[in-house]
Amino acid sequence: MSAAQPISLLLCALGGEGGGTLTDWLVDTARHAGYAAQATSIPGVAQRTGATTYYLEVFPVPLAALGTRRPVFGLNPLPGRLDALVSSELLETGRQIGNGLASSEHTLVITSSSRALTTAEKMVMGDGRRDEAPLLALVREHSRAHHVLDMAALTREAGTVVSAVMLGAIAASGLLPFTRADYEAVVGGAGGHAKASLRGFALAFDAVSAQREQARWVEQVMNDDGDEAPAPTAATPAALLAPFPTALHDILALGHARTVEYQDAAYGQHYLTRLQRVLAAERAGDPAGAQGFAATREAARWLALWMAFDDIVRVAELKARASRAARVRREVKAANGDLLRVYDHFKPGAPEFAALLPESLARRVLAWDQRRVQRGHAPWALPLKISSHGVVGLLALRALAATRRLRPLGSRFATEQALIERWLAAVERGASADARLGLELARCGRLIKGYGSTNERGKDNLLHIVDHLAKATAPGAAEAVAQAREAALADEAGTALDRALVQHGAPARPLKAQPIRWHHNPRLKKQAH
Repeated sequence: MSAAQPISLLLCALGGEGGGTLTDWLVDTARHAGYAAQATSIPGVAQRTGATTYYLEVFPVPLAALGTRRPVFGLNPLPGRLDALVSSELLETGRQIGNGLASSEHTLVITSSSRALTTAEKMVMGDGRRDEAPLLALVREHSRAHHVLDMAALTREAGTVVSAVMLGAIAASGLLPFTRADYEAVVGGAGGHAKASLRGFALAFDAVSAQREQARWVEQVMNDDGDEAPAPTAATPAALLAPFPTALHDILALGHARTVEYQDAAYGQHYLTRLQRVLAAERAGDPAGAQGFAATREAARWLALWMAFDDIVRVAELKARASRAARVRREVKAANGDLLRVYDHFKPGAPEFAALLPESLARRVLAWDQRRVQRGHAPWALPLKISSHGVVGLLALRALAATRRLRPLGSRFATEQALIERWLAAVERGASADARLGLELARCGRLIKGYGSTNERGKDNLLHIVDHLAKATAPGAAEAVAQAREAALADEAGTALDRALVQHGAPARPLKAQPIRWHHNPRLKKQAH
């Protein structure tokens, strides 16, 4: 007993996630169970928002067994001697491991697989997200054991805060000498949100318990047979995915679900039909499947996103969902009896309205707005403030969302489908002649993102690359397409893309006319007098 050492935990949470509440729960649980504990907070700044780490030590011997003696606790973690690192965000976990606090000999790591993107990641024009694989490898390398779970998803499912989920994961890990009843006694008396907190606690407790049980079972199988047990596979809609290789079923199921939810079942079937053409072309160019059908996989990813393009109908649909109202209440921590008012601000312009009209009417609307701009006026827009918490505002959003059945009649829908077909046709031609070229052209779907001028610029860049660099007979066509795509993603102004185009013998993008508006300044007139 004299050799017993305190159990040390470092709790990491981002701003507003309840790290202080989690620390209080753990200290209260220790006292409820009859153990000594001490906690300190260490303020700091992470890459996203404010982040505070909380350091906790629990003496593993009950106070009743210590008599008059009391343990001496430390105030901060010692590098390499930490017993547990618990974090609500994967990159924050990696940051703390990078500080040298965790070790493969002593540290249990409990982390969320979810991410809160940094400002640097959001600023990249392309996909600026950090690859999660190195972070997960870092967790495995610097832990004696680890539990990785999607805490953000569990938090949403329970309708609580992530601190309750973190507590459940700690409880199920078996690190601390407390029973589940000890934890629940403290959380259950935490006020009006106790039921939601207990739901989050239970979901995480069950998830970590299942991981521990699976680890024990795999270890037993390895000891008995020397082979690892196969991982369970998720069920897929076999009838729809049967024409495709099994390796593509995961991405295809996601893309199909997205397009069906965006429009209807026929639209989802159209998504799969388009990809069957890409797959046939790729099989013609790579009969042995040496590339693992990489072009079809990339096309499946970006095609789903492009086919589900954002318009005012989609925005209204998302804002009118009951799940969105529930999420807003959770985010502002509104209780059942609290009055919450939500106002949504819109400013649709002539292009947004023209997108819903047939081609002939859309051209008239856009020409009218263009004439206004040429006369020195700003583009026409209609500022709207809709109270989505009220009956009238919600009915307005629902009515607009219901027009999605008319979306295929609009000019925007026809335009987007025609551009999609131009891109897919280039992918098919490239894949049938050169598997690498087909893959690089499929990856060009990354250029389509955002809305407004950003979206239009991405489509212009993609089509320019397709029209001038996607010649299967040209030597180095695949490398030229790849370099031009990366240049377009790296430079919003497009100068890098123009250099890459000229370098590979293609013309630079044509300049677009931009209106010049002159504004009267009364102060200059007064100065002249």
